[in-house]
Amino acid sequence: MKDLKHYSLLPHNTFGIQANCDRFIDMETEDDVMKLKDMLDDKDMPLLIIGRGSNLLLTDDYHATVLHCSIKGKTIVKEDGNSVLLRCGAGEEWDSIVDYCVAHDWQGIENLSLIPGEVGASAVQNIGAYGTEVKEIIHSIEAVEISTGKKHTFSNEQCEYSYRQSKFKNEWKDRFIITHVTYRLEKSTDYIPKVDYGNIKSELERKGISMPTMKDIRDVVISIRKDKLPDPEVEGNAGSFFMNPIVEKATFMNLLEQYPDMPHYNVDSEREKIPAGWMIDQCGWKGKTLGKAGVHDRQALVLVNRGGATGKDILLLCNTIRNDVRQKFGIDIHPEVNIR
Repeated sequence: MKDLKHYSLLPHNTFGIQANCDRFIDMETEDDVMKLKDMLDDKDMPLLIIGRGSNLLLTDDYHATVLHCSIKGKTIVKEDGNSVLLRCGAGEEWDSIVDYCVAHDWQGIENLSLIPGEVGASAVQNIGAYGTEVKEIIHSIEAVEISTGKKHTFSNEQCEYSYRQSKFKNEWKDRFIITHVTYRLEKSTDYIPKVDYGNIKSELERKGISMPTMKDIRDVVISIRKDKLPDPEVEGNAGSFFMNPIVEKATFMNLLEQYPDMPHYNVDSEREKIPAGWMIDQCGWKGKTLGKAGVHDRQALVLVNRGGATGKDILLLCNTIRNDVRQKFGIDIHPEVNIR
């Protein structure tokens, strides 16, 4: 366990924002996490629990305690001819787990390739991409209640997952430290991969691949993501900054009359999802800059640090874009990123 005072969070956020916290505790084992209850008092509050910081915007120094769980390891809990249960430490890099599963031809995780972050955060955020959400493969989650040091195991259903949401992000926020996540991957010969979302199908066709393997799909997803998303090491960012709004059918139909070419995705009989990036682009923000913060020139959903931006610079850009989208479309788009 590491317990550090006046610690820089620059290495712990992919926006590349310099901010300090009063105290930083990094836990390497489950026992470390269980000891937390005896290490914290009122001056540590409110706690901020982070992973790799790939979904975090720091707008100032954090005058309290930041917690990080760096538990590593992966273990096959159960395996049969149809599926495998893989238990992973919360501090494992997410994409290394995807790579491991794909290498074993375990199915259901391939579309989530190259998403930055750690295993624990995947279960909090319900990460998703290219028609897949991690809730589809989460079997169970192990967590320690910070105030009591008691271990809990939660089923997928108990976490109440929805689009980029979970109980860990709402009612259970800052109450638990996730230590392990167990994923259920398919091994079926009847498995049908999801290739109809985004450019996956056209890229596979361009490569002459009609019966793609899990590795084929992973390679294509990685290629697409690298082409349209900036490298945080080069230009600080947190990936998709905004969630795609889900609107009622009546609202959607009214907008479709005004914008016949508007892309959209059916959610259910009552609702439709509209890409926030498209709306931001329609407002003229793609590739534009406000101060030292800007919008990526290939994906309007991504806000970037042009160099030397503060968290307040990014937040100003965020709010300006939200206001423009609200005025043009009558829709409020909400940040996916955790703003602190």
